[in-house]
Amino acid sequence: MQHRELLRFQHFIDGADHPPASGEYFETQSPYSGESWGLVARGDASDADAAVGAARRAFESGAWSRMTATERGGLLFKLAELLRRNAAKLAAIEMRDNGKLAGEVTSQVRYVAEYFQYYAGLADKVQSHVIPTDKKGVTCFTRYEAKGVVVIITPWNSPLTLTSWKLAPALAAGCTVVIKPSEYTSPSAVVFAQLFKEAGFPDGVVNVVTGFGNEVGGALVEHPDVAHVGFTGGEAAGTAIYQMAAKGLKTVTLELGGKSPNIVFDDADLDQAVKGVVAGIFAAAGQTCIAGSRLLVQRSIHDEFVERLVALVRGAKLGDPEDPATRIGPIATRPQFEKILAYIDIARSEGAICALGGNPRKDLGAGWFVEPTIFTGVRNDMRIAQEEVFGPVLSVIPFEDEADAIRIANDVLYGLAAGVWTRSLHRGMLMSERLRAGTVWINNYRQTSFTTPFGGYKRSGIGRESGTDAILEYLETKSVWISTDLDVPNPFVKQ
Repeated sequence: MQHRELLRFQHFIDGADHPPASGEYFETQSPYSGESWGLVARGDASDADAAVGAARRAFESGAWSRMTATERGGLLFKLAELLRRNAAKLAAIEMRDNGKLAGEVTSQVRYVAEYFQYYAGLADKVQSHVIPTDKKGVTCFTRYEAKGVVVIITPWNSPLTLTSWKLAPALAAGCTVVIKPSEYTSPSAVVFAQLFKEAGFPDGVVNVVTGFGNEVGGALVEHPDVAHVGFTGGEAAGTAIYQMAAKGLKTVTLELGGKSPNIVFDDADLDQAVKGVVAGIFAAAGQTCIAGSRLLVQRSIHDEFVERLVALVRGAKLGDPEDPATRIGPIATRPQFEKILAYIDIARSEGAICALGGNPRKDLGAGWFVEPTIFTGVRNDMRIAQEEVFGPVLSVIPFEDEADAIRIANDVLYGLAAGVWTRSLHRGMLMSERLRAGTVWINNYRQTSFTTPFGGYKRSGIGRESGTDAILEYLETKSVWISTDLDVPNPFVKQ
């Protein structure tokens, strides 16, 4: 395909489109058709330096640094309104780039506006404290101050949503930002950044550099003028970013992988639980960090529940994400498609029983489709139960009682989320206390909100996003001591 036929997306640096220093671009493809549709700037260390430099100038000496928190909040309110007006355009770009269903991605992008509205209101509500001390003749109070330049690195599954979880609180705190989107889903971030210019944000406050992690991502993380790194993605990349950031003693927020249990007890409303399990694993073709990829079912209802589950999923239509009848779209990238198929083979080799699916769908065109897949006969020590597949693959594991369910649920390296289905309030509360996970849903699954902190235990990450907790990730706490005693003691005279 000739490059002149493709849309071209530049970096966005210091309030303007910015061609790559190398002059090189790479193609972005539709996971539904398999065709290239855009050219994306291929960034390198010099592009990273230009973006960080713009962000630093805006933070230290530009109009942004002179704004009050209330003024920053006013700009965030304007941005929220622009997002509402441009939601359809941004959603169309994301759908074309990652294959998520039209209805889901449109709803997600519209909801992004709510994040910016929430943090617009929170910007001037972060209040410091006067602290009583044990020292006489002094008054002590705290100040919250923005950390500085923040680098945000985001994945391909929910690009604008996961960008906003970091970007909105960072801007409310007074930081400036460089965004590095996934190389698979960069265009929406570039178009999104242009809305900040329209909303009246000073140049350099929000910048976007596109490209590959080893060529531009690492240069951003290790840049000496970067104070904080926010990342959502896989555990291996997150670990590498953590190590790079540690060299410069930078703070980080990391939202990494998950292998979340969705636990169904024998007293649950089975019809509701089946729907919750399906939504937990097959929404977005299983490409979510919070996917309920381990289904724990009490042994007394195991066979009945699996039968109901298979019956519901069997009729799910795969296909064009723009078709309202489609229930499961394509896998977002070819490498991920191949990884999912490899894990299906691993599950079979380990002795798991494929109760449904387990194959690629080659009759749907050139796109990357995998059938919704359900494995039974799974032991919790199998790789299919321990490692994140990030696709439409569900492992069903039986359990005996509450203690057994807790043991199995917690026996994994991750701790991002968990679901519990029961009519017993006592059991629900007990499980919420004993499950080692950052979010526990009882009789629902996949609910999130801008008001509510989100993050993981164990290898699922560090720090919290959303809610009032998130803005503190982007602030430094300073203690200020003021003497109220007119007579400063002579240090050479014993008092």
